[in-house]
Amino acid sequence: MLLKDVVLTVEVQESGYLLALGEDDDYPTEMPYGWRCGPAGASSIVVLTTTDTGPVSLTMQLHDTPPPPDSSTGWEPVEEVSLHADTNTIAVRVLGQGDIVDAWPDHEAPLVIPPAAGDPQWIRLRLHCHVDHHEPGLGDRGERHLIQLWHAEQTPPIHPPLSAADLEARAAYAEAANSPVEEYAHSYTIDGDNHIVS
Repeated sequence: MLLKDVVLTVEVQESGYLLALGEDDDYPTEMPYGWRCGPAGASSIVVLTTTDTGPVSLTMQLHDTPPPPDSSTGWEPVEEVSLHADTNTIAVRVLGQGDIVDAWPDHEAPLVIPPAAGDPQWIRLRLHCHVDHHEPGLGDRGERHLIQLWHAEQTPPIHPPLSAADLEARAAYAEAANSPVEEYAHSYTIDGDNHIVS
């Protein structure tokens, strides 16, 4: 049974957004290229968007039992993951240029997941995605995501198969993420009038 649903519009940047059931989220060390979502930690996932910079509509549904997948047409292949609930409040955070920004609207009450018997607390997350304009780009791409959540034991994720290009993109991202950041310095000479002379 559906317990609660929340509809949000999130202004994403080029790296998508995080869904988290915990407080401590680091910038992902790998990106799930070829999938829509992948782990960013035990209690969070990164969701990749077609929209580079612009609005994405999120409908988040909390259920007390496993719901059937939404059967309406136009969805991409459904993906599922298990998240360990470190907190009972789900957070939405946008991945910016090297930083992570809370994107839950101030006027919207938080989506609180009631505790279940037993420990650890695992939540199953099912992600449906639809995009009107499939070419990545700026602005409104007609992108909407349906996120269904319910208590369930930890089970293996469900994702579409990866292509060779997806694996190459993942390897390139991981290599870039693990490369040391170069520091650049340059010396200048200032004359008496505070002008740079070299």
